[in-house]
Amino acid sequence: MASETSFPRLAARTQNFTRGRPRAIRVSPDGSRVLFLRSRGGTDRVNCLWRLDATSGDETLVADPAHLLGGGEESLSADERARRERRRESGGGIVAYALDGTGLVAAFALSGRLFRADLSDLAANNAADNASGGVAEVAVTGPVADPRPSPDGRWIAYVADGALQAVDAGGADRVLAAEDGVTWGLTEFLAAEEMGRFRGYWWSPDSTALLAARVDEAAVQRWHVADPADPAAPAVEVAYPRAGTANADVRLAVLTLDGGRVDVEWPRERFPYLITAHWSAAGPPLVTVMTRDQRALRVLAVNSHTGATSLVHEETDEHWVEVIPGVPAWGPDSRLVGTVDRDGVRRVSIDGEVVTPPLLHIREVLDVFERGVVVSASAEDPAEILIYLVTWDRDVLPLSDSGVTTVAVGGPDTTVRGHADMEHFGMGFTVECGPARHEIRSYADEPPLTPEVALVWAGERRIRTGVVLPREHRRGERLPVLLDPYGGPQHQEVLGARNLWLEPQWLADQGFAVVVADGRGTPGRGTEWERAVAGDLCSAPLQDQVDALHAAAVEYPDLDLTRVAIRGWSFGGYLAAAAILRRPDVFHAAIAGAPVTDWALYDTFYTERYLGTDVSGAAYQRSSLLGDAAGLRGELMIIHGLSDDNVVVAHSLRLSSALLAAGKAHTVLPLSGVTHMTPHEVVAENLLLLQVEFLRRALG
Repeated sequence: MASETSFPRLAARTQNFTRGRPRAIRVSPDGSRVLFLRSRGGTDRVNCLWRLDATSGDETLVADPAHLLGGGEESLSADERARRERRRESGGGIVAYALDGTGLVAAFALSGRLFRADLSDLAANNAADNASGGVAEVAVTGPVADPRPSPDGRWIAYVADGALQAVDAGGADRVLAAEDGVTWGLTEFLAAEEMGRFRGYWWSPDSTALLAARVDEAAVQRWHVADPADPAAPAVEVAYPRAGTANADVRLAVLTLDGGRVDVEWPRERFPYLITAHWSAAGPPLVTVMTRDQRALRVLAVNSHTGATSLVHEETDEHWVEVIPGVPAWGPDSRLVGTVDRDGVRRVSIDGEVVTPPLLHIREVLDVFERGVVVSASAEDPAEILIYLVTWDRDVLPLSDSGVTTVAVGGPDTTVRGHADMEHFGMGFTVECGPARHEIRSYADEPPLTPEVALVWAGERRIRTGVVLPREHRRGERLPVLLDPYGGPQHQEVLGARNLWLEPQWLADQGFAVVVADGRGTPGRGTEWERAVAGDLCSAPLQDQVDALHAAAVEYPDLDLTRVAIRGWSFGGYLAAAAILRRPDVFHAAIAGAPVTDWALYDTFYTERYLGTDVSGAAYQRSSLLGDAAGLRGELMIIHGLSDDNVVVAHSLRLSSALLAAGKAHTVLPLSGVTHMTPHEVVAENLLLLQVEFLRRALG
């Protein structure tokens, strides 16, 4: 359908020009080594493990999947595929690794097998043929998931068939916990999909015990995801906790290497959600638990000998308490680091004292170490994500001044700074070790186009908005408009990073004015902005799209408001469908990709945070689109992957049925074998081209 050199084909093949870039960057505790994953080229999806000497800048290939698998193809279990789906992981090879406490031992799973890398001898790992000289397979029965070395490097814990096990350097393997019908050391669906927790166990700092999650999904309803294109294949059974129904039963226990077990006790009836855990030498284990309505969160200290817990901190909110990555954590001298919502922004607290100014809205705690707390935050502009060091003396020092940034630290002198902006492609990483400065090389392909984006503040609410016109646009030529939002909680589209605007620019070059707006509910603008969707996930986000459109048309009079379309995926798909159904006075065409159409069909943790636990209540009725089918006046295309286990295809099918019952013509495009992601090169390319064709036809 398209040429080999088309932008959609290149974008699909390169995963939006991210393959070949460094990722998963870690710095050893002494600051001498930087570990990272990177594929060998812009179209290579297989990640290798690399090491960089922080002083010299020399890079070493540590582990090459092609060598370790003997040139064979990677084989993934169904559980591993599901884990990668939760992470939105489209790469292959080594997609995750873990280090011991010194940074001298790394462990990773590859094709369900367990590997251990010795990082102590740089030369040994750098064989002339890059043959992974310092890596050895550890003979265990797999398939292996989430291997993690003990802090002293003597053991590697891992999960196989739901059992938590540990193997020592001599190959002696032992089962720490195993039960039929129950998993140990893994995350449940909600933790990985909604809480941002991708691990289910934590080593003790002395390497003698593990704090492990026990997950029992017996009470969770079962859904069956089938592929109608292959009627001979059995449906995949998924334990899916739909809003208003039972969640998995998640408990914790301290497991010792000598076979001991101590169950951790907390009031699980009131606080059923296990959000995260932390175990370091600075204090007892910390666990964070939350009520089902998410209005109360507790940080508990665990007595690892008795399993008893004591309250360290409690946070409440009339709407919900937001989960922030990286906290709670112990700092030096057992100082507790956390975040609290104060004065309309999210702020860092140390031992209960708020230490960051109200000008900074904290997004994530990146590290807690000897010098202080490293955080990412937004100040005046949510399109910028900046890095700050909060010292233990309560000073707040900027580590970046523009763009979208991140950082990893280690030792007294070593820092790896990542920086993306509108002037350069991709995110570049700079290693700073004392006076030495090195760039981590990127092998990513450079995109064939350069976006020209205007970032504006739209309307009375100053909605952060990007406007992209065709690069060959001549002033005075009227342009049909395409809104291209996500527009919902926990995700932004309008950021000052050039690569994010490649697809909008390509769409604009097809003859559209593309408008991307982050309205109320999106992160980075303070707690009042985020909580505007409480009790109604549709009204405020949709109104802000309309307001951003009209404000953009004032500043750019070539925008033709008689020809307006909107497209989106996931929440963006929901917003697109809502726009064409509820605001036909504004929108004339819509493409709804994998849309949530009935929130009573979506999962508990996400949905109940915003709409409550009563799925028959007014909040769910306000937010559902099924009752709006009769409002369709324009053109609507619905796209959905038939193998989607996050937003199941029932959402689109129920909307289609409602539209049919209302006598409303529409288009449904089912994607056989496609999940919530569309990683297949040809599918992703042709899907984009078909959307453009639909929009041109629908807008005349």
